[in-house]
Amino acid sequence: MKILITGTSQGIGKAIAELFLQQGHEVVGIDRQPAGIFAERYTHFVCDVREIKKLPDLRGVNVLINNAGVQNEDDIDINLKALIGVTEKYGLQEEIRSILNIGSASAHTGSEFPEYCASKGGVLAYTKNVAIRVAKWGATCNSLDPGGVLTPLNDCVINDRALWEQIMAETPLKKWATPEEIAQWAYFLTVINTFCTGQNILVDGGESINYKFIWKD
Repeated sequence: MKILITGTSQGIGKAIAELFLQQGHEVVGIDRQPAGIFAERYTHFVCDVREIKKLPDLRGVNVLINNAGVQNEDDIDINLKALIGVTEKYGLQEEIRSILNIGSASAHTGSEFPEYCASKGGVLAYTKNVAIRVAKWGATCNSLDPGGVLTPLNDCVINDRALWEQIMAETPLKKWATPEEIAQWAYFLTVINTFCTGQNILVDGGESINYKFIWKD
């Protein structure tokens, strides 16, 4: 299949692209940074996803994974508006099999930076909208909403021992996901899954279900 992934230069997007390549798929990556993957079946375009009219003309996309995202940098324009533009350009066509939007646990909890939460909350709603529209082609659309992931974007807290201890205290599984773990979810939801659609899949190590109950021993 032909897989289009945004934000493939590092982190989650790169891990997803590598997994699809390992499984024998053709992968096209779009990122404003140079390619971090060099493989026979991988094509990389250096583009800003906000500039929809400058994005490459691609036909026959079977799976679209909207992964490109930022924190505290034009969050709504990049995380939401550009995601909508990319989806309308490449995803709404009869050869599409699956669309996956990488959301965030923050869209469910409201914790984190205001515009970031708002942008990812919009992704959740838009996912349901698209699921209705692509169903006529037998395609699915879901969002995958990670909690903490071990990516360069999060190094500022991963490498701070005091902050890391606080974060782990709030995470029942006492760990964050690797990009490769999130990639496995992405592969399942877009290739193996054929019936779950319009859903927002929260993968956060239990952080969102945690609560503090203090009582006498």
